[in-house]
Amino acid sequence: MTDFSQTRFLTSAVGAAGFPPEDRPEIAFAGRSNVGKSSAINALANRKRLAFASKTPGRTQTINFFDLGPAARLVDLPGYGYAAVPQAMREEWDALVGGYLGNRSCLAAVVVLMDIRHPLKDHDLHLFEWLRPLGAKLLVLLTKADKLSRSAAVATQTKVQAALRARAIHAEVMLFSAPKKLGVEETKGLLQHWLEQAAANKRPPAKGNATGGEEP
Repeated sequence: MTDFSQTRFLTSAVGAAGFPPEDRPEIAFAGRSNVGKSSAINALANRKRLAFASKTPGRTQTINFFDLGPAARLVDLPGYGYAAVPQAMREEWDALVGGYLGNRSCLAAVVVLMDIRHPLKDHDLHLFEWLRPLGAKLLVLLTKADKLSRSAAVATQTKVQAALRARAIHAEVMLFSAPKKLGVEETKGLLQHWLEQAAANKRPPAKGNATGGEEP
């Protein structure tokens, strides 16, 4: 059984040469800058400062790996979609994130985080197209769900589910709030199930080819 409280920082990488061995299933976290990726990872691990958000949105250019006990890893991908970032830096992100997603054979699942008040922006949709061929499980967390009423949050969840189905994107969609612990246990339970499936399969998910000329 996966114990998220065992999560520990392993390493940061600026390219494939710095990635750890592909010896265990990995769950990657992706999302726009300031969407709450670090807060989500901290909430899942029940830690306050395990993952850090950059003080300058969009400036984090590393992929951060965390050991999830002895048999799995969490992977924090750089945030995307911040308008003030120079084009050259966006292209660096494209190569870094695309290289990880397209070539990491141990990738078992991807968690895409979107602010529930601003879901399915162009960069999010571009990322989903990147993820389509990978064969990895896909979970969408609608973060900051406590900022809306319960009925409005559920309505947005339903709209996002319908929009993804219309694009033939198969994903679980959950409401999430790190401060309120909303969706934390449900997310841990689903990710644990997927990791158990990955271990039982004894072979990595199919590789995709995540390439593209623009930043996700």
